[in-house]
Amino acid sequence: MSSDFESYEQDFGTLTAEITNKIGRIPKLGGEEKTQLVLNVDKQLEEVRELLEQMDLEVREIPVQSRGMYSNRLKSYKQEVEKLEKDFKRSRIAYSDEVRNDLLGDGGSSSEGQLIKLREERAHLLDNTERLERSSRRLEAGYQIAVETEQVGQEVLANLHGDREKIQRARERLRETDTNLGKSSRILTGMLRRIIQNRVLIFVLGAIILLTIILAIYFNLRGR
Repeated sequence: MSSDFESYEQDFGTLTAEITNKIGRIPKLGGEEKTQLVLNVDKQLEEVRELLEQMDLEVREIPVQSRGMYSNRLKSYKQEVEKLEKDFKRSRIAYSDEVRNDLLGDGGSSSEGQLIKLREERAHLLDNTERLERSSRRLEAGYQIAVETEQVGQEVLANLHGDREKIQRARERLRETDTNLGKSSRILTGMLRRIIQNRVLIFVLGAIILLTIILAIYFNLRGR
């Protein structure tokens, strides 16, 4: 587990170094080039966040006796990412000296006021953009949870349907068994009735034979 964590650490170090370098370049650029670099940094920051999530999962799997050291390292990485995000935000509204001079021109203090106003508007716009991005991520997460919940619900319904079919088959087998038991009961009752009839018949025949023998003996003795 710790080897996986250290592998994530190496990726984290590489990514954060690249991000730091690019954040320093953003104020010096303008136009489409700056927009593309901002988008690239934003994407890399998302990758860093995913790395932190993976590292967090790895820390939870590490034995308790060794977990504290890795937890502290993860905490410091999270603080580093928070600092990077703040620096990134400032770099998006910052201007290099060259860009600043182009904006100010020869207008003096009035141009300075316009620049300050522009920076405030950009900061406000960036705040709104970040809020929209966070809302979008929450919506995506909610949608993913809804999809997973729907899948679980479908699996539960499928399992319930399967259980219902099993119960129906079991009921059918019970009905068949009950029917067979009824037939067997009627057969046994008929056999018992015939046995009783046969015994009664044997008893009657035995009585007749015995009576015949007694009468024969009686008439034989009387004739003498």
